[in-house]
Amino acid sequence: MGRVTERRKVLRIRDGAVSTRPDTLVAEEPLEIRLNGKPLAITMRTPGDDFALAAGFLVSEGVLATGSDLQNIVYCAGATVDGSNTYNVVDVRTTPGVVIPDITLERNVYTTSSCGLCGKASLDAVRTTTRWPISDTPPVRVEADLLASLPDRLRAAQRVFDRTGGLHAAALFSEDGELLDIREDVGRHNAVDKLVGRALQNDGLPLSRTILLVSGRASFELAQKAVMAGIPVLAAVSAPSSLAVDLAVETGLTLVGFLRGASMNVYAGQDRIALRAAATQG
Repeated sequence: MGRVTERRKVLRIRDGAVSTRPDTLVAEEPLEIRLNGKPLAITMRTPGDDFALAAGFLVSEGVLATGSDLQNIVYCAGATVDGSNTYNVVDVRTTPGVVIPDITLERNVYTTSSCGLCGKASLDAVRTTTRWPISDTPPVRVEADLLASLPDRLRAAQRVFDRTGGLHAAALFSEDGELLDIREDVGRHNAVDKLVGRALQNDGLPLSRTILLVSGRASFELAQKAVMAGIPVLAAVSAPSSLAVDLAVETGLTLVGFLRGASMNVYAGQDRIALRAAATQG
């Protein structure tokens, strides 16, 4: 637990000068998620916040929606042949009576940076299984200038990235720009799961008055996780995928890409972005 970074020897070459020194790297280890004792998924993650990661993953799968759905989460002892606990296997127990949805839960997935279903079936699945359809009562309105300020604040809060340069991050902001939570991981999908899982554990779902900002691109999977948590605005510093845009249009999610400095592209849900009159010309 808590093995966020590790040290490795590296040969360093700088302007022709050669030296040997230790380097700090982000840790990456597999995490097996079990649901009520049955293996469900394996994800490569940065250790830490494992229980939140597992809970958030199950929110995106439509299994959990409120803190009362979750009975407990434990590390599985005896995860190796010699009986030692690797802290790389967690078992999520749902509260008796919670109905497990009939959605691809028997696929025993190995999750990567873009796991999940593909095409029209995936769009329909997210739209029909989310417990928190995106709605605006009252409407969420976000100033473009406020959005433009968020990437620098995300970067300033990335403590482990400063030491390793090898982590993605996801952050939740209020509609007024207050930083609510930030998580780092080798996988941006894991970072989002950790945010959503912590919200579930704190009875904070749905996240209907928040902005989710992710480093890197916005894949379909990240848009899916936002929709399943009731998040109305997803912003990324890089490009979205075509399926992420399709899902945003289908569900009413505001999707912003290439959020860099004062520039951004709004791919869906433009009504939530407050613009100056002059900015809409051309």
